[in-house]
This record gives sequence, C-alpha cells and structure tokens, in this order.
Amino acid sequence: MSTTATATAGVTARAGADPQRLTGRSKLVLAVLLVAQFMLAVDFSILNVALPAIGDGLGFALSDLQWIATSFALSAAGFTLFLGRVGDLVGRKRIFMGGIGLLGLASLLGGLTTSPEVLLAARVAQGLATAAATPAGLSLLTTSFAEGPLRQKALGINGALMSAGFTTGAILGGVLTDLLSWRWTFFVNVPVALAVVLVAPAVIKESRPAARAGLDLPGALTVTLGLLGLVYGMTQAGAYGWTHPHALAGLAGGALLLAAFVLIERTVAAPLVPLGTLRRRNVAWGNVLGLLAFATETSLVYLLTLYLQKTLGFSALAAGVSFGVLGAGTVVGGLVAPRLLARTSTPAVLVGGGIVQAVSTAALLFLGTTTGASLALLLPATFLGGVGNMLVIVGFMVTATSGLPDAEQGLATGLASMSQQVGITMGTPVMSAVVTAGTAGAATASAVHRGVTTAIAVNAALVLLGVAAAALLLRGRTARPSG
Repeated sequence: MSTTATATAGVTARAGADPQRLTGRSKLVLAVLLVAQFMLAVDFSILNVALPAIGDGLGFALSDLQWIATSFALSAAGFTLFLGRVGDLVGRKRIFMGGIGLLGLASLLGGLTTSPEVLLAARVAQGLATAAATPAGLSLLTTSFAEGPLRQKALGINGALMSAGFTTGAILGGVLTDLLSWRWTFFVNVPVALAVVLVAPAVIKESRPAARAGLDLPGALTVTLGLLGLVYGMTQAGAYGWTHPHALAGLAGGALLLAAFVLIERTVAAPLVPLGTLRRRNVAWGNVLGLLAFATETSLVYLLTLYLQKTLGFSALAAGVSFGVLGAGTVVGGLVAPRLLARTSTPAVLVGGGIVQAVSTAALLFLGTTTGASLALLLPATFLGGVGNMLVIVGFMVTATSGLPDAEQGLATGLASMSQQVGITMGTPVMSAVVTAGTAGAATASAVHRGVTTAIAVNAALVLLGVAAAALLLRGRTARPSG
C-alpha cells in the first residue's frame, strides 16, 4: 500500500495507528467533506423540476429556460481542471473554503433575485463554486487517507453520496417547489454552506505540495475555453439538434482549442497537465470510464423522467420520488464497493459493476405503457442499475487517483471531477437527440415510449463499451490493495 501522503495532508496513517481504522478526527474530516460534496451533487439536479416555476416567476421565455442549466454547466465543467490545479498551488483547503463560501453567497443571491439576468449570474457563480470546491474537496479526501483500504472506503462513501445527491436533488427540487417556492431550491444551500465554512477551519488541515511550480496560463486558457466550447456545443445540440450552427461551432471550436492545449503542454516548462500523467493508463482510461458512468446513469434519469411523465402520466413530483429507489441503489453500491475492492481488484469491480448496470439498463427495454407492470420492472431495475453504476464510479475514482504523489492529487481529482461534470453535461443532450430521432417529431405517449426505448438501447450499449474497455485496457493494472 502506498504511503505518499505528506505531513500537510491532515489525517494520514501514522506510526502506531491502525491504517485500516478511522480515528475520531478522521471521521470528523470525512463528515465535513462528505456533507460539502453531497450539497454540490444536489446542486446539479435540484433546479430541473423547478425550471417551469422559475420561468413563470421571473419572466423567462420558454426557449431561454435552458440557460438556467447551461450557465451552471458551462462554468462548472469548464473551470474544474484549472481551479483544481490552482488548489495545488495556493492550497486545497483555501480553494475548498472559498468555493463553499461562494456557493452559499450565490445561492442566497439566486433565491432573492427578481430578474433573469441576476439569476443567470448567480448560476454562473454556483458553477464556479462547484468547479473550485469539488476537486479541492476530493484532493483533501485523497490526501487525508493513505492509499489503500481507508481511501477506498472514503471514496466509496463519497461516491455513494454524490450519486445519491444527484437523485436527491431531483426529489428535493420537486418537494420544495410544490410545498414552498422555487426560491427554496437556492436557499437550501445557504445554511449548509455556512455550517461547512464555520466548522471546516478547525477540522481540516491545509494540503499543498512542498514544491510549487508556476501556473501554466496558456494551457489554462486553452483548456478552459476548449471545455467551455464543448459543453456549450453539447447543450445547444440537446436543445436544437446536432446540426444547429451553434452546436457545430461550439464543438468544433472546443476540439481545436483542446488540440492546441495538447501542443502547449508539450512545450511549456511547468505544464498544467503533465502529459506523462495522462499517459498513465489508469489515469487516462479511468477517466474515460468515469465519464461514461456519469453520462449513462444521469441521462437515464432524464429518459425515465420523460417516460414516467409523458407515457405513464406521472406528475413531476411523483416521477422524482420514483427515483428514490435508484438513490438507494447507489448508496448500497457505495457501501459495498470498498469491500469488493479489498477482496478482488479494481478492474474486477469496474467490469462487474458495469455488467450489472448494463443488464439492468437493458431490462428497461421491456417497459410498457401500463403503470403497474412497468413499475414492477422499473423499480428493481433502477435499484440494481444504481448499485452497478456506483461500483463503476468508485472503481473509477480509485483507478484515476491511485499511484500518484500528493503533488499530483489536485490534478488527478481535477481530471476526475471534470470527467464527472462533462459526463453529466453530455449524457442528456446525446440521449435527447436519440429520443428526438426515435419519435420522428411526434409527441404522443406511444411516440415518446418508442424514442425512450431507442435511447435506452444506446445507453446500455455505451455501458457495455465501458465494460469492454475496463476488461481489455485495465487488466492487471490495479492490483488488489494490501493490508
């Protein structure tokens, strides 16, 4: 088991301590970081159900509602890698605290706003806060626990809460909007952010590499703009189709900027992303698998939301509550994953989890148009799919952050966070385009059912693609952890 965690890392395995047991202080560190990560995950989906109410309340045109989600996604995905690296330079605790503080202030502003412009500004600020706090929080998590069973346990719980947070956000958004007001989908963050900001300074120690290189500004600029272009292109494709000029321009511009980023990283003295790190098979392919895991499961929530509301006639709140079973599955998967990792290996967990997710997703191809029989299939399939997906996510987190020194943990967790956020962002537009093609422009219950079924088949195929990649490319690369 590697023991690369530094003295500044906070709670690490020390002489005389049992490296496989959580101490009282490490439990407190874990609790603070997990609460923050759960809140950040909730923010990804809490506004989805509330969008129509926000549009009515602030006077958004129907065609402009997408910008409430897009403005958040652009800043959250586009700046994650850059701010993750900044955390390595100025201190991960400092960036984490600043990100959580900004999230609280932006949420307060969003809840109090009376104009569309201010709300969009608040959403951009929430996205920037997420881009800062997510990789910094993950870095603090990985550097606070030595590589091995404790880190795997921490990442397992973290993964379960992050995935459950996405599902909880959909449920909570519906409940708050129906019972109180859409404004509470913003206000709910404020007390949680305040509690983390007050408690964290006394619990979490600063973590940064002993030697700090300068910031690669050309690389930071090109990768950030490149990611912004890709995310913008994907969101526009989901709204208007893949041939829309804005979608094509965003995707093409993003691809060119990312190609320029690779060229820059080959020449600068202190690259933002050392290409040697990207050439590590566990880092490169681990992030590909993570992107697929988040893209497939979050987009499946979108597909099933369409199915439940447009085919079975569920209300938004009832559809959201139905996903509680999926959330329970992710929690179970997060708790089981560390034990499976300890008994087998990371590739085995990735492949096994992917197979469970693929089979459970494929089972949804048999969903019909009657409520009773459909729920009898949907609920157990989404539960098992949640278990499988969480096994993949935890395996991805362990794979993508293992075997790296503390100096590169900010980079590793920044890449992992970027994969997560780009996956969440790209999954829905891709599946939306498949549904649109499958419905052939019709909006009847049977047409939506046909389009959703086609998209579910594509979703299951993408999961199987990830299974094949894990089996072929990571075999023997991540051994079972010792002691």
